[in-house]
Amino acid sequence: MEFSVSKSDLVRELGLTQGVVEKKTTIPILSNILVETDKDQIWLTATDLELGIKCSCPARIKKEGAGTIPARRLLDYVRLLPDADVQVKLAENHWASLVCGRSRTRIAGMSRESFPELPEMPEPLAKIPLGVLAQMINSTIFAISSEESRFTLNGALLLLREDGLVMVSTDGHRLSLIEKHVPLPGLTAQYKALLPRKAMAEIQKLASDDSTKTVEFSGNENHLFFKIDKRLLLSRKLTGNFPDYERVLPKDHPHHIVLQRDELKAAIERVAQFADERSRAIRLQILKDELKVHSSISETGESEETLPVTYGGAAVEIGFNAQYMLEFLRTISQSEVSFHFKDSNNAGELRPHGGDSDTVYRYVVMPMRI
Repeated sequence: MEFSVSKSDLVRELGLTQGVVEKKTTIPILSNILVETDKDQIWLTATDLELGIKCSCPARIKKEGAGTIPARRLLDYVRLLPDADVQVKLAENHWASLVCGRSRTRIAGMSRESFPELPEMPEPLAKIPLGVLAQMINSTIFAISSEESRFTLNGALLLLREDGLVMVSTDGHRLSLIEKHVPLPGLTAQYKALLPRKAMAEIQKLASDDSTKTVEFSGNENHLFFKIDKRLLLSRKLTGNFPDYERVLPKDHPHHIVLQRDELKAAIERVAQFADERSRAIRLQILKDELKVHSSISETGESEETLPVTYGGAAVEIGFNAQYMLEFLRTISQSEVSFHFKDSNNAGELRPHGGDSDTVYRYVVMPMRI
């Protein structure tokens, strides 16, 4: 195999594969990237057996072929080269020779024979705006459980239906739900699957390149496929049953207040400095026309902030994890947020106030006993 490729093109596409490549693996080939020639381009493929990515670069092919090269070492080296074409030649002993200007390097590769075959993408089920999908991931990924034993919560529920998309995540202490009412060309029946956190993070990376594109989405019995132009991301589905999220959503909240997002975020950030390091617990006290945010650690101090609100109901005091509230407030772009509540024993709910009528975003947080 022999070809020449633009250094900038190669670095861009290699960078997209790094989140998929296994860093510490007992299977050495998974640390490598598969390079294949195809007419006037090369294909780069990486996988950790759970996630796979395939992308292409325009190239001038001198000799067709395929082989694997250590992914991290290849990117780290090529990134340091001058902005020029890189000549790549793979010998029969699997060593890759790279020439760029006056730089000459050889890297030990491995045979492509032991590189896993990725499943073929079935016919697309629907076309999804990439920017919409990325926004939904951004609105839910932080609420995914980090406990590996709760594997059905190690991702988000993705639901495609006639009126648009739904994505839900939960770790058992809070739940984040976003609905986007958008047309989904090609969708003929409702479809749902559990999308792992790692796949969600890789979709965010692909969207950062250009969020105006469209995703061709498909799935089979075991995998989900996301095709954006010539880039294909595929992920093994999470197995098991996601909790019935509709039962968790509060049916009635007799009270709500509207707050300035930046004011509330800043107040919680300051007060949280005096919260217990493990529980991160703070108290919200809703009184007539004011909200008090309070925390105290008996040994080191206490802090309290007061924010003006429009409220005339009975006084309510609820404990929450400050980190949970901040993660939501840092995610939304709206300048105002509405806080819905019942009493100290029931979950509170945060929602962006105003904004896009095609979007429903609900964030439910369980109360803490302080």
